[in-house]
Amino acid sequence: MTQIGGFIAPSRKPGVLGVHSVDHFSLTVPDLADAQNFYSNFGLDVRADGNGLALHTDAAPHRWGRIIEGPSKKLHMLSFGCYEEDLRRFADHLQAHGITRTDPLPGVDSNGIWFRDCDGTPIEIKVAVKSSPSSKSVFGDLQNPPNVRAATVRAMAPRVRPRRLSHVLLFVRDLNTSIKFYSEVLGMRLSDRTNFVAFMHGVHGSDHHMIAFAQSNAPGFHHASWDVGSVNEVGVGAATMAARGFSRGWGLGRHVLGSNFFHYVRDPWGSYSEYSADIDYIGVECDWEAQEHRPEDSLSLWGPEPPPDFVTNFEA
Repeated sequence: MTQIGGFIAPSRKPGVLGVHSVDHFSLTVPDLADAQNFYSNFGLDVRADGNGLALHTDAAPHRWGRIIEGPSKKLHMLSFGCYEEDLRRFADHLQAHGITRTDPLPGVDSNGIWFRDCDGTPIEIKVAVKSSPSSKSVFGDLQNPPNVRAATVRAMAPRVRPRRLSHVLLFVRDLNTSIKFYSEVLGMRLSDRTNFVAFMHGVHGSDHHMIAFAQSNAPGFHHASWDVGSVNEVGVGAATMAARGFSRGWGLGRHVLGSNFFHYVRDPWGSYSEYSADIDYIGVECDWEAQEHRPEDSLSLWGPEPPPDFVTNFEA
């Protein structure tokens, strides 16, 4: 059970089968040294992990991402967490939907359920502690009192350390097919969509989206979004990355769908990592009404124009 605004909310939606978290994502990249440099500068705790790297944050022991070496940048797999009592139900659920089970990917130690999604991306569902939030994340942008210097000098700016993975956005071949697959097979629910992008949340309480899809001609990985505690942290993170050679990106701005403040930093392979603050939260007790929005609301409420290739799928 979770305390929310003076009442106790259930920690899961009773009787509903659905994954509760994006447990972690995995990418292949051409050079692990580049990955170590980028993600460390971004503020993550990057650790050696077998033949690859593990992405952690200071705020939790959880492994949010795994990076391994390959010929090019590519989404390797996605892992979703479920409650222990639901794993057997998911096995039966997949069989009822005619979905073929597969073996775990080589080099991955897993006792979960494996299959491929509608675009062929390897998917794992495993028993895991719920890593998606169970309440709205704390947002720290409060007005400073009078007679106090609010901003630090640049040399004293604290390093931005993301608290957790918020979501991932994937390129997909067909938006409607992906929405249907992730709804019917993984039990996720549509939050909002436009003609070329869609956002999905977890039924047991999560951010406005823990996975999102953008229309493309091939599957691919667009970005991972990392939660920070204030607009100031978004800005300081962007400035720090620019000073360390990662000046390409997009922001500062605010999204319409999800409402979060953002800055995207382009990584060495053409995808992005996003500093995100104050995203909408959809609680387990809420039956959120998904809406179809106009195309101009796909990206931002305000902010600079995105780079011309911001939604280019370099994996296509």
